[in-house]
Amino acid sequence: MSHATYTLYSWLWDGNNQKVGLLGAVFPFLIATLVISLWQLWTLRKSRKPIAPLPPGPRGLPLVGYLPFLGTDLHMVFTELAGIYGPIFKLWLGNKLFVVISSPLLAKEVVRVQDKTFSERDPPIAAQVITYGCNDIAFDSYSSPSWKMKRRVLASEMLSNASLNACYDLRREQVMNTIGDVYKNVGKPIDIGELSFLTANNAVMGMLWGGKLRGEKRAIIEGRFKGISTELMVLMGKPNLSDFFPVLARFDIQGIERRMKKISHLLDQVLESVIELRMNMATKKDKNDGNSEQKDFLQFLLELKENEDSASSITMNQLKGMLLNILGGGTDTTSTMMEWTMAQLIQHPEVMAKVKKELADVVGLSSTVEEDHLPNLLYLHAVIKETFRLHPPLPLLVPRCPGVSSTVGGYSIPKGSRVFLNIWSIHRDPNIWDNPSEFQPERFLNDPNKFDYNGNDFRYMPFGSGRRRCPGLPLGEKMLYFMLASLLHSFEWKLPQGTEHDLSSIFGIVMKKKKPLFLIPTPSLPNLELYIK
Repeated sequence: MSHATYTLYSWLWDGNNQKVGLLGAVFPFLIATLVISLWQLWTLRKSRKPIAPLPPGPRGLPLVGYLPFLGTDLHMVFTELAGIYGPIFKLWLGNKLFVVISSPLLAKEVVRVQDKTFSERDPPIAAQVITYGCNDIAFDSYSSPSWKMKRRVLASEMLSNASLNACYDLRREQVMNTIGDVYKNVGKPIDIGELSFLTANNAVMGMLWGGKLRGEKRAIIEGRFKGISTELMVLMGKPNLSDFFPVLARFDIQGIERRMKKISHLLDQVLESVIELRMNMATKKDKNDGNSEQKDFLQFLLELKENEDSASSITMNQLKGMLLNILGGGTDTTSTMMEWTMAQLIQHPEVMAKVKKELADVVGLSSTVEEDHLPNLLYLHAVIKETFRLHPPLPLLVPRCPGVSSTVGGYSIPKGSRVFLNIWSIHRDPNIWDNPSEFQPERFLNDPNKFDYNGNDFRYMPFGSGRRRCPGLPLGEKMLYFMLASLLHSFEWKLPQGTEHDLSSIFGIVMKKKKPLFLIPTPSLPNLELYIK
């Protein structure tokens, strides 16, 4: 017997010299062969499966080609490019791939169908600097456990209906103070944006630390924040070469990182002052009496920070990041939309007259506006919604980023792309809106509940939609409606003589009015006691 024959013969016997059936011995080998063959066939078919192409779009630009682009309004540029390449297109900026979407159907794919996939962020350098390394809510990674915890804390502790209702007296106090201040300056031009900012800022700061910080220290804190807020919002939305060409980041050619670090330093001084004052107040209270009272939001955050063993504990940078989001979202956006709405009403006196009549009918000329009047001011709601349509505060929202490569509208969207939803373009699309460039509040009256601010109708999403919808919406909505209704009911407003009305804007992460709106007030209520604090 040959050696090979003997080996094969031996293999067919087990260790006890008991014969193993030929089929039983060969069966594992056959199974392995079949599995390998099927895997190779699947791999071959997968490799032949066509891969979806990238969206259409212009070719990348050389470095010098970006210089004119950096000074433009991105939402306008994106709208023009959409007219050439369609509702979804790509734009290479250095090694960054931008994907711009400007149709409700494709937007729905991003914010609803694949919301989780597109809930990541690709934060620019400016955002990383100002948010303490993305320790806030707006730019923190969706997959981070800290993001979910921070969002939950904000929604349950500060922006819940119970919390907002509990702070009504504080908001009312600030609005009434503003009415009194305007009354003292009757006949003089008033900066509407600044007036709105200070009112919203005082109310939000009061909610943050319970209205307990007063006097000179509070005035210094508020003054510092007002001085840096506008520039912060502009820099956050400004295209930055350092983001597109990482090799250039150390040169900071446009100075954006340098300016943002300066703002961050000033802002950090503001927040450190507030935190130190609040901690000192809490210490004194514990020593004096220890009586319990309703906690303000900052006190709640400080307790979370000190409770290091808890699953909901936060770091100091996370605490500051949350405060930044609340201050920015609750004041700057609100005051910006207040200014835009007043500007549109001045531009359309017939609409202003209808608003004034509704206020007189619902509130009465012998009373000031209260928050429980607001649900009945249907025409005012339509006016504000129309203003949000024409002037969405974040025209491109905050860019999303897919956590994994995906497909939208038949096109590949690679992982790490920066995805913009051009809300400005969607809100002015003639295929969606009749006479889209005209200010017509009546378009929102036929079905008042059809277009809300929650992003459920993808033709109208001024605050975004899905997991990344603006968390400060409930507070901003209350402040804007209350302030606007109160000032319109209490005063007549007109432009200073010889002033040219202007509706041009300046692009930033928040789109502001380019020139401040100055208006002259005249009392419109017969009882002058309503203007006195």
